[in-house]
Amino acid sequence: MPALEVTTSADAVYDAPRRRFVSDYGDLSKRIRDAGLLRRRPVYYAIRASILALSFAGLGVAFFALGDSWWQLLLAAGLGLVLTQTAYLAHDAAHRQIFVSGRRNELAALLLGDVVVGLSHGWWMSKHSRHHANPNKVEVDPDVEASALVFTSDVAKERRRRKGFSGWWVQRQGTLFFPLLLLAGLNMHVSGVRTVFGRGRVKFRAVEIPLLLARLVLYPVVLFSFLSPGIAGAFLAVQLAVFGFTMGATFAPNHKGMPMIPKDLSLDFLRRQVLTSRNVRGSRFVDVAMGGLNFQIEHHLFPSMPSPTLRAARPIVREFCAERGVDYTEAGVFESWQIVVRHLNRVGTTDVDLFECPMAAQLRAPA
Repeated sequence: MPALEVTTSADAVYDAPRRRFVSDYGDLSKRIRDAGLLRRRPVYYAIRASILALSFAGLGVAFFALGDSWWQLLLAAGLGLVLTQTAYLAHDAAHRQIFVSGRRNELAALLLGDVVVGLSHGWWMSKHSRHHANPNKVEVDPDVEASALVFTSDVAKERRRRKGFSGWWVQRQGTLFFPLLLLAGLNMHVSGVRTVFGRGRVKFRAVEIPLLLARLVLYPVVLFSFLSPGIAGAFLAVQLAVFGFTMGATFAPNHKGMPMIPKDLSLDFLRRQVLTSRNVRGSRFVDVAMGGLNFQIEHHLFPSMPSPTLRAARPIVREFCAERGVDYTEAGVFESWQIVVRHLNRVGTTDVDLFECPMAAQLRAPA
């Protein structure tokens, strides 16, 4: 396949290809609109919200019925799964998928995120919006910033030179990735609190602070009031671990191991989203388990598309990409997890140029 005609800051401007690439997304959007896939699905979301409400009610009844018992840990795992589903619903609201009104979507995302899940809406919007604008772009996408995990070989090489835990960890980061996800839930809560109390701009800071603090304080108070300290602590740990693991296992396969984009590379919207994203194949059970985010390519191309129509959009987008010669990547659930582990280990142990892999080569301008 020939390289895509894109430009970097040092390249000449290719007016004709640029116009064609812009029209590509317009042509795809017309097909999606004509198929009616951008229309809101209020009945679907009403049913989904009702199921979640009944799930919380059932868990609450079971919690008081079981009393101070180690069987509560099963409820803790169940609560972690239900909170993950609630976070998916908040994600849909934040992308304005549920209501026509932007204000109602924002209110739903705020209440679901801060009050129910305990994650700051402001933190999520800032981080997630930057990711959607430039997925896998070095020094721009917050999801590939170096932290406990590193995503570029230059940072990994510097860490390998260090003696002690940092050097040991980076060489095993892929193998340790899924165990690390058990702490992801706690990290998300901490990041949210730091954001609302930080100096950066938070749109609803005055509302978020009391809502978030009430959720994060009252929840453990209830646990320790009705359960013995050991069981209450274990309940909290299991719930956080399940929540973090399921969230991470859903989001990680979407972009990890896909091409990284150099910070000085300019790429048209369609190719920027498709070439850096990976779909996860599976049944409708996978759709539910991953909140529709297994259709990551379609979601990135049309962020406001209701999640129940992403599956119907897939064949349209896939066919369009084939017509335009744009690689469309899919993998099974377990295959995608294996790709993530192998990729992180490869980055952590070898000096690999992530911008020279076969797919990334498409992102560069022709010589």
